[in-house]
Amino acid sequence: MSRRFLVLPAPFVLVSLLVWLTIGIELWSRPLFGTGLVAKSSLELVAAGLHAGLLVFFLAAVLIPSRAVARCGWMAGQALCVMGLLAVVRYNSAAVLLIIVAGQAAQWLERTWIAAALLAVNVAMYGVVRALWSDLPSPLLHVLLHASFQLFAVALIWFARSAEEARERLAHINADLLATRALLSDSARDAERLRMARELHDVAGHKLTALVLNLRAVAQDGPLDSRLVQAQTLTTELLTELRGVVQALRAERGFDLETAMHALAAPLPGTRLSLDLAPDLHIEDPRVAEALLRVVQEALTNSARHAEATCLSVGVSRDGSQVRLRIDDDGRVREPLKPGHGLQGMQERLRTLGGDLTTRITARGSLQLEGWLRG
Repeated sequence: MSRRFLVLPAPFVLVSLLVWLTIGIELWSRPLFGTGLVAKSSLELVAAGLHAGLLVFFLAAVLIPSRAVARCGWMAGQALCVMGLLAVVRYNSAAVLLIIVAGQAAQWLERTWIAAALLAVNVAMYGVVRALWSDLPSPLLHVLLHASFQLFAVALIWFARSAEEARERLAHINADLLATRALLSDSARDAERLRMARELHDVAGHKLTALVLNLRAVAQDGPLDSRLVQAQTLTTELLTELRGVVQALRAERGFDLETAMHALAAPLPGTRLSLDLAPDLHIEDPRVAEALLRVVQEALTNSARHAEATCLSVGVSRDGSQVRLRIDDDGRVREPLKPGHGLQGMQERLRTLGGDLTTRITARGSLQLEGWLRG
């Protein structure tokens, strides 16, 4: 899976804190023993420092937005604190805390790295137990027992992660279908308007024109009755109004971008879409409408996934024969900007229609997109 969650699930965080607190209570309620070289008070101080250090590393991993390397460092710090408790004060229950590390690994790492992390941690625990716990009958069995609990935590988090990713994929597919349905609805509506305009022009317009010509011919034969004069006037006015209706039907063609774009944002509850569509904006070409929708859709996904944005502002305006697009959010780019498949796909869509896309980092650290295309 290529997706990295930015935060751990809240239930896992709460359970991890409860486990840390429970282990701490047990640690402080049991008598600590030294090796004869270290005073008991010093052991208590070391144990307190290691136990508190694990909490600090855990909270840093959960609360501080970091890159993958930094998160691995936070997890390594937690594992070292547990090894310290196992080695310095020979505290057996401390190994339970490795379940917390395993859960984080399942959330942030890929399968290969999860296996490598669990293997490294358990090999280290086996070395500590075998070297310092001479009274333990089977160090390997002891390590395998704790490793099984770690694997159980990994499985739970992995399936939760997979379900969340599947839910997001379905949400994006649903948004895509809603936007596509809006485009198809607009296309069907425009096709029907065009058909009605043609029918009115070709059939009714033809009959009315013939009627006007016949009334003119009658008028040339001699004086007309007032009723015939009125009929001629009404027929001429009706023909003029009919032509206006036909022109209006043709002029009203176009795509409802506002409805389609809001449909794209609907499945993303954490991101609000703010639209600013120019009053003179009128899109008739379905290729232009689709390109605009797909660029906004990708921007919504990137803002929610990578920048933790809560609001995406989209402005679309017309500049002569060009349609201009500006996208900004209130998020923050966490890493150096490296255009990936998403940004490249946006740029390719616009270039296909004679346009282009530029990106820049604003003063507050958010990503701003400016594009244009011919439409």
